[in-house]
Amino acid sequence: MIAHLSIGTNIGDKKQNLSTAVNMLNELCGKVTKQSSIYETSAWGFESSNSFYNIAVELNTKLLPQKLLDKLFLIENKIGRKRTGTGYTDRLIDVDILFYENETITTDKLQIPHPLLQARNFVLYPLCEINPDFKHRKFNKTIQELKDNSTDNSVIKIVR
Repeated sequence: MIAHLSIGTNIGDKKQNLSTAVNMLNELCGKVTKQSSIYETSAWGFESSNSFYNIAVELNTKLLPQKLLDKLFLIENKIGRKRTGTGYTDRLIDVDILFYENETITTDKLQIPHPLLQARNFVLYPLCEINPDFKHRKFNKTIQELKDNSTDNSVIKIVR
């Protein structure tokens, strides 16, 4: 099965955090078959002096969505993320499932497709780089179309 994930970090060694997360995905979840460039943005949904580094990856996995989510929480925990339960905060790592094949899942703990991906340039730009023609079933638009019509005014740039 193919899952598309978003990975972000804004504290610590950001490039290393992303690299560690990708390596752990390969070890624990399947095989990362595509990886975007690193995109830098300001914080979204809260104020922070730390910019975010974000990537998107395509993961070939045998894990079912809930098991994949469990492994992603494990990866975040091993890298050192502390969940406070108080909304958006600075973080060492954040790994979100954007899509899992073309499935739609809505539970208390898991929503696929990710409910806010269409409103976030830090998700759309990296995802568009690796899979611009993937169609979001709810909106019946490709990732390229969602990116082109984004109302998010965040400045985003590729990290060299």
